[in-house]
Amino acid sequence: MTNRSLPAVAVLVIAAALTAACGDDAEDRRAAPSAAPASTPAAVPSSGPAEAPAVTPTRPAPPAASPTGAGPVAPSAGGATERRPASPPLVKLPARPTGTPGARQVVDAFKAAGLKVPNPRDRSVECGPDGLGLGCSELIATDAVTVYVFPDETSASEIAETWGGQSFRRGTVVLNYLEAKTPTADRARYEKVLTGLR
Repeated sequence: MTNRSLPAVAVLVIAAALTAACGDDAEDRRAAPSAAPASTPAAVPSSGPAEAPAVTPTRPAPPAASPTGAGPVAPSAGGATERRPASPPLVKLPARPTGTPGARQVVDAFKAAGLKVPNPRDRSVECGPDGLGLGCSELIATDAVTVYVFPDETSASEIAETWGGQSFRRGTVVLNYLEAKTPTADRARYEKVLTGLR
């Protein structure tokens, strides 16, 4: 028996049950002609395939949300759900050498000396492979100057040479003026404060 013939069989079974139940009342109806005739079931075709019921199109369900809030959970090949990480893995940056001022400390010293350091932003993540890949330990950018701290003087020296006249190096700390376009007259003041920190 196929799925298409199931509705027709169901209608036939219901019709047979109704006929059997109403058969006992047939004699009563003959005796009382004024009684209303019993309703008859809809005509059922005796042969041929039954029509399939109308199927309403359905939309696929949206992907389930991850309980961690990391976005949809994608099914994996094995049928189990695959959880995506909530955030990218943290980049481990090289440590700042002991005794070297940190980038934040340098920016604070500039501010204490009355130098402009507007809009300071910690962009240390850009030191890693997903950013600029410079291998620095710390990076603080301001609208006046950008402060880089490297894990060793060799790395700091190489970067300062690459940036040419647009930078100043003192030990492992490099000041970069490329993005900020700091006036030349002001650069000497930043460099003097940095030199005094060592």
